[in-house]
Amino acid sequence: MSTSLSTSAGPGARRTSPDPVARPAHDGRRSERMRAWATRAPLLPALVFLIAVTQLPFVATLVISLFDWNSLDPDERAFTGLANYASVFTDPALSESVVTTVLLTASVVVASVVLGLLLALLLDRTFFGRGMVRTLLITPFLLVPVSAALLWKHALYNPEYGLFNGALTWAAGLFGIDSPAQPDWISEMPLLAVEAALVWQWTPFMMLILLAGLQSRPAEMLEAARLDGAGAWQIFRYLTLPHLRRYLELGVLLGSVYIVQNFDAVFTITSGGLGTANLPYTIYQTFYQAHEYGLASAAGVVVVIGTIVVATFALRVVSSLFREEATRA
Repeated sequence: MSTSLSTSAGPGARRTSPDPVARPAHDGRRSERMRAWATRAPLLPALVFLIAVTQLPFVATLVISLFDWNSLDPDERAFTGLANYASVFTDPALSESVVTTVLLTASVVVASVVLGLLLALLLDRTFFGRGMVRTLLITPFLLVPVSAALLWKHALYNPEYGLFNGALTWAAGLFGIDSPAQPDWISEMPLLAVEAALVWQWTPFMMLILLAGLQSRPAEMLEAARLDGAGAWQIFRYLTLPHLRRYLELGVLLGSVYIVQNFDAVFTITSGGLGTANLPYTIYQTFYQAHEYGLASAAGVVVVIGTIVVATFALRVVSSLFREEATRA
């Protein structure tokens, strides 16, 4: 009787038994979501800490940048909207610091990449003591930035006992000529003095990236080129450089991200004087010396946005490198 009733039920009859196919699929999706949350749960404290340490201060900086706020007269604080951002691009001191930042970053990155490529080509060859040479060449990058700047300021640039002037005096005595005038390197060429210290410190970083690219070249491709009669220059121009393109881009982008934020060398060597004040140092002056919190915050936000743009391109280059390596493997 029950079987006949269930088979003769009309189209409007209510189904009382669950679909045996839909329930396992639904349970499978739910269990998959639970496994995903169980995997991510240990990372939640780190995510909360990261947001509290990085994002909340940035939001606070963004809010402060919308106010005309001088700590010497806190009662006169007023909301000004985007006026501080307009001042960043129209104020003569800030505009000059932007130009200095671009010049400093471009010159240091280009020189570091060229020297890093030459050193990477050297270390890609086999010779006695290569491990020791590689360790010594990496050492400048491992120094604390302030220590490296102090080393250049006092041990190399000092006009009285610096190594550069001592080398000039020694060379003059070696060739039997009058000792030249002892130049004051920082006063006579301030921006170049800062650039040289940064190039010395960041060349090992570029060298490591490019050396990794050189050592990832397919050996069979190089051997085939040599068997076809290609010379060292032809191999470098037509095989090595195209292979290093992604690594060169990565070095330029990462170097730009770090050097555009450099504060230590400018503060230590020249104290921002003689036209060497870059944007980070100008922000420091605006915040701690002029006490203009709103204007300094707006300049800081501009630096952060520019860094994010450059870092986005760097991450794309890194991801493309990983894809190429995965495809090759």
